[in-house]
Amino acid sequence: MPMDADAFARYLNTPLPIGKKVAAGRMVLAPMAGLGHIAFRELVAQFGGFGLLFTGMCSAKAVPHENPAVSTVFCWRKKELPYTVCQIFGATADTMAQAARRIEQEGFFGVDLNFGCSVAAICKQGCGAALLKTPDQAAEIVAAVRAAVSFPVFVKFRTGWSDDPAYAEDMAKRFESAGADALTFHPRVAPDRRSRPPKWDIITRVTKAVTIPVFGNGNIFTIQDGTRILAQTTCHGLALGRMAVARPWIFAQWTKGMFFDHSIYHATAIRMASLLEHHYDMPFSLKLFKKFSPYFCANFKFSHFLLKQLNQARNMEELKDNIHKLLDPCPAILSIPNRNFFV
Repeated sequence: MPMDADAFARYLNTPLPIGKKVAAGRMVLAPMAGLGHIAFRELVAQFGGFGLLFTGMCSAKAVPHENPAVSTVFCWRKKELPYTVCQIFGATADTMAQAARRIEQEGFFGVDLNFGCSVAAICKQGCGAALLKTPDQAAEIVAAVRAAVSFPVFVKFRTGWSDDPAYAEDMAKRFESAGADALTFHPRVAPDRRSRPPKWDIITRVTKAVTIPVFGNGNIFTIQDGTRILAQTTCHGLALGRMAVARPWIFAQWTKGMFFDHSIYHATAIRMASLLEHHYDMPFSLKLFKKFSPYFCANFKFSHFLLKQLNQARNMEELKDNIHKLLDPCPAILSIPNRNFFV
């Protein structure tokens, strides 16, 4: 039976032991390449309400030698380290273990191993979801990372390369046996980006197959979705990705019951632009805003028009001018963002 909003919030605010640490809550920001950068994490942190934040994908090859002062991906604010997990991708056990050591030394909450990204450029390197084709190698990587570090080890993965729930169960058991402390499971096959709905019933099977926490992920757009996925799957928490990009205040809204009027859209867009300016130089700051804007513009009734107008900016000053002109006063809002923009 799905919970009401108050019970849902209480559950999401319940601490969750993960390995030797404890997450403050059970609603987390899912790792997202190109979107979970330092500026976006700071934006979410200003609203609050989350249990953990995850970085975007960091190359395990680069991490041991990366300089946070110049890196556009492997960088962070010191104050976010106690609640932030760094995600890495790589193809070999040694490479992933070395990267995990560096991440632990820097003071992150934990490390997340990406076995879910199905982008061709990543899979061609034998990384991400490609590792689901070689279960022994995937488990070897988890075991090597577990042996190298003492902080929590997370694994993000998909169903596999065919629609086989038993395979997902088997992989979950392998990851737990190899030493993973928590799993984030997205119940879609690797070749299927988002063209078909995720199969939440496979989350149920994965959750029952292991004793470690499982975060459910995929098409969680409303509080009703959140309560249903918890009731249906008995997973231990929720990982929100693109919905959090569309509405960065969603963690505070769902876990704290905070109310935001329509002025939040204008304020958030300006704040995102300002944070990007603070953390990155042009033209990279503008490029990252244009990655953010499709998800954010999905909130509006005239999404295509607003996105086109907003993205005509040639620099950050023009971008802020466009935000003021287009979002103040706030245009008509959709109750649920236009999912066609969730590429």
